[in-house]
Amino acid sequence: MNGLVELVGFSLEGQRHALLLSVVRRVVFAVQVMPLPNAPGIVLGVIDFQGDVIPVLNVRRRFQLPERPIRVSDQFVIARSCRRVVALVVDEALGVIRCEQATIVPVSLFMPGQDQLQGVIKLDDGLMLIHDLDKFLSLQDASTLDVALDRAGPC
Repeated sequence: MNGLVELVGFSLEGQRHALLLSVVRRVVFAVQVMPLPNAPGIVLGVIDFQGDVIPVLNVRRRFQLPERPIRVSDQFVIARSCRRVVALVVDEALGVIRCEQATIVPVSLFMPGQDQLQGVIKLDDGLMLIHDLDKFLSLQDASTLDVALDRAGPC
């Protein structure tokens, strides 16, 4: 399977990650996050993004990285999963990376059971994990988030 793949890279604690460009809407500077009562643990709260209430996901918790408060220098990657638009808090957006589909190694070859990963790409200066945004939230987390958002109502 050949063809050009476009990714949006980002870093967390010096590790490089990516999402497909096709799911990313925008990268913005971090803003204050409003708490969302009864949200699943991976959800930090919500933000107003162009008039829409967007849940902010704690990707540090998902990737089992040390947690810390959001910094002014952090960025939000606003992206669309199959269920909703979400914001991911990242240390830094690395821009668009273009690579050949054939250079992406399926994660199942060396890390079985990592459903949230679509693959790994080897760049000149190291590896980058490619994530499947649709699998960031478990079905239980997604249902709990739906209920919390419904209860919160319009902001």
